[in-house]
Amino acid sequence: MAKQQDSDHDKHARVEEYESVPSSVIFEAIRREGEHELSRSSRALWWSGVVAGLAISTSVLCKGFLVSMLPDAAWAPAVSNIGYTIGFLIVILGGMQLFTENTITPILPLFQAPTRAKLVQIARLWGIVFVANLTGCAIAAFVLDHGSIVPPGHLDGILQVSRHYAEATAMEHFMWGIPAGFIIAALVWILPRMESAGEVLMIVLLTYMIGLGDMSHVVAGSTELFILVFRAELGLASAVLGGILPALAGNVLGGTGIFAALTYAQLREEL
Repeated sequence: MAKQQDSDHDKHARVEEYESVPSSVIFEAIRREGEHELSRSSRALWWSGVVAGLAISTSVLCKGFLVSMLPDAAWAPAVSNIGYTIGFLIVILGGMQLFTENTITPILPLFQAPTRAKLVQIARLWGIVFVANLTGCAIAAFVLDHGSIVPPGHLDGILQVSRHYAEATAMEHFMWGIPAGFIIAALVWILPRMESAGEVLMIVLLTYMIGLGDMSHVVAGSTELFILVFRAELGLASAVLGGILPALAGNVLGGTGIFAALTYAQLREEL
């Protein structure tokens, strides 16, 4: 009984500790992480980004599996989008380089000490990670389409998911990319407050909402578009200009232009 009371007391103390962490401390933790990311070598960023592109493609894979097994019903997306969270769990918990996480992490050092050198560093980081993510997505898409690693029935589900994503217009991808970018930036901001189990739950909840809301995530969405490109159902120019770049702009606006900027604005005096 005493052990149980001690355990409950410890849990309560941990909750109070996490709740009492001021936002300025969270800002500093993410800012230092951003400084670390900016100082990493190009090779390290590249390979981490490629692996992240491959790993995030499991979101499309797992969602497609569920779609292929569920009936065509109004409630089906509520179940199939559970699969959408898988890739994000792998990437975030694995510490891989995902472009949309970098819409806030390296930006905070720039907000606090804006210099041309830091801007160049961010451009380098974004350029390497974004191209690396797309490379990983393209490899995953090619293997999914040509590698015969997925049973035909499940591949039909993946294609259904991909075709649905490709139906959106460029403007829709841009607009729907804004809340997706905001949510991922918010996730990065929240995670330092969480314990291990809490991290998993928060990643699942927020990325589930991105999938359920049909929002446009530039990296995961790239895998869906590349699959259709390899099947000659979609032209490469259409995929890039009509899907990838608009979603990129929306994610950056939501993550950097809105969440990161507003977060810094509310903490500027404290910092």
